[in-house]
Amino acid sequence: MSARIVVIGAGPSGLHFARTLLERGIAVTLVDAGRQRGAAPRPELTLDGLKRELPDATEFFLGREWQAFVRPDREDEYYGLPPAKDYVFESAPGQATRSEGFEPLSSFAAGGLAEAWTGGSYPFTASETRAWPFEWAELHAAYGRVARRIGISGASDDELRDVFPAHDGLLEPLPLDSHGAALLASYQAARERIRARDHVRLGYARIATLSRALGDRPACHACGRCLWGCPSDALYTPSVTLRECARDARFEYRSGWLATHLRLDAGGRATGVALRSLDGAREETLAASAVVLAAGALGTSRVVLESLARSGERAELPGLMDNRQVLMPFVNLHLVGKRFESASYQYHQLALAYEPGAPRDAAHGLFTTLKTALVHPIAHALPGSLARGLGVLRNIHAALGLLNVNFADERRDDCRVALEPAGARGGSRLVLRYAPDRGEPARVGAALRALRRMLLRLGCVAPPPMTRWRPMGASVHYAGTLPMSRDGGALSCDASGRLRGLRGVWIADGASFPTLPAKNLTFTLMANATRIAERFEPSA
Repeated sequence: MSARIVVIGAGPSGLHFARTLLERGIAVTLVDAGRQRGAAPRPELTLDGLKRELPDATEFFLGREWQAFVRPDREDEYYGLPPAKDYVFESAPGQATRSEGFEPLSSFAAGGLAEAWTGGSYPFTASETRAWPFEWAELHAAYGRVARRIGISGASDDELRDVFPAHDGLLEPLPLDSHGAALLASYQAARERIRARDHVRLGYARIATLSRALGDRPACHACGRCLWGCPSDALYTPSVTLRECARDARFEYRSGWLATHLRLDAGGRATGVALRSLDGAREETLAASAVVLAAGALGTSRVVLESLARSGERAELPGLMDNRQVLMPFVNLHLVGKRFESASYQYHQLALAYEPGAPRDAAHGLFTTLKTALVHPIAHALPGSLARGLGVLRNIHAALGLLNVNFADERRDDCRVALEPAGARGGSRLVLRYAPDRGEPARVGAALRALRRMLLRLGCVAPPPMTRWRPMGASVHYAGTLPMSRDGGALSCDASGRLRGLRGVWIADGASFPTLPAKNLTFTLMANATRIAERFEPSA
């Protein structure tokens, strides 16, 4: 088989890398496990319409085996993902993992974990990328190119303009639902006190959801089905870009395969990729003139470590990062007893920045008003019996909200990724070790107290016992194991994504991020992959 440029992974990084190469007229082969989502049932119906007209609505909403039901003793989550997204998290053979202090998630879906994302698209600032080995203007331009491709709505001139720098391709915000409008009005009334005493700014979220049509994708029509899978693709997922790439004759999509390791010559140059079919029945080697790893930080790390191990080198990768996330349920007292809106956009429409002084202490929060999510875990968490909890829930449903707070992380030597032998038949297991820094409890605690005060000034009550720290790994914002640097050693990347220590290999996903601000990283994954693809020279 002739040599070619091979991209591993059809998540947001791999697809936007491939899309950029195609725009440059360069052919590309993309290898991916490629599990596909099913067709959305009755796309013309609203969520309430599905409840009325589907022959078996229970199976759609909770699953054939009720797998979407979150048990009362599950203390780390407040709502579960619907059965329609089970394919995103389905495991694959030969991908064993052992972890300490970390609860990893992986995906073998076409589109990756971002097939289940909530669309949050938050550019990193120049100060947040100061340690990155290139000028921020280069990344900023790539944000604009990605935004024009996928459509991002939000405000460029509100109080968060310094936190979310404006870029090209920004659409106007979606209309706020009544809860979002009430929160924003309460903030405006108490703005000066909140900014001075709580160090919080509030404004519109940036979301990859269309407020007006883009190409063949219509604007969001508020059907209420966001969590269950947008039936019109107004809410962007990477599978949209996969379909766009597939229209180009220079694009080859090899689905149903897992990349296990790179074939290296005596000089350490990658000459091909060893593949195993998703069912484990077949193996194949794909020749390559250049290999671009974009399998997610953990998947990419696994391939690099396995490649080194097969050449006789045992290595560990320090610097694993993830955003700590804390969930703060709240009740907006202004809306108790009101009717909740099912026919509205269901994910976050408002965001906040907590900036007490030192950048390390900052946090980024997203307001989700719980309308059509599975809220039975909240009913279980309310005082008294389940029946009493359901009664209370009916009266406060429209007033329910969830503040999802993200905290920054930094590379540390005691947060590592390695391989170990797995079983008598051979093979390897990925080992993850993570330990938060010692200052995290004090830093996060101070932020939560300030945010609870802020919510109270908005007329909202956030009971402290209901606040939940999600385990590390739950946010799936993994990064840092093969970081970009200006003058780093082996197993780091240069500004163009080339991996030092292995020739002919580029890293285009979060493994190359040297820092992780307190923001969703998916938009930056797409932008950085686009930036690397624009620099890409396979003969270099």
